[in-house]
Amino acid sequence: MKLMTASALALSVFATGAVAETHTMSIASADLNTMQADLIRSRDITGGTIYTTNEADDEGWDSANVYDTVGDGWESIGEIEDIVLSRDGQMIGLVAEVGGFLDIGDKHVMVSVDDISLVAVDDQEYAYVTRLNEEDLEALEGIDEGFWD
Repeated sequence: MKLMTASALALSVFATGAVAETHTMSIASADLNTMQADLIRSRDITGGTIYTTNEADDEGWDSANVYDTVGDGWESIGEIEDIVLSRDGQMIGLVAEVGGFLDIGDKHVMVSVDDISLVAVDDQEYAYVTRLNEEDLEALEGIDEGFWD
């Protein structure tokens, strides 16, 4: 009798947890579906191109601008290798691969979020544009894979 009571008690405890977990998951899934149009995944950014406007002056530059197309005069100057977040989850910059040829002699640098703006290439790919030119990026201090540690 004790075994049966203990089994029934254990079953009721674990069954309640399973129901609660399922309920929580369905709420999160519903929220995600309604927000999906406004979300950008990191996989849609990494590997993307970094362009320059070739306009080094600060006047008129606003990193909050989001461009819907790549400008005619923009030049490809690097590739987005990674996204850098602060500990509280805010994006603070990008790791860019600049210079070199066929991955020989290239350099990884961090470009501040203040110096970049998002460019929607299409519905699933994004790039970034900066007012800095390739020489400006190459002049930045190089970083290694664990610079944030």
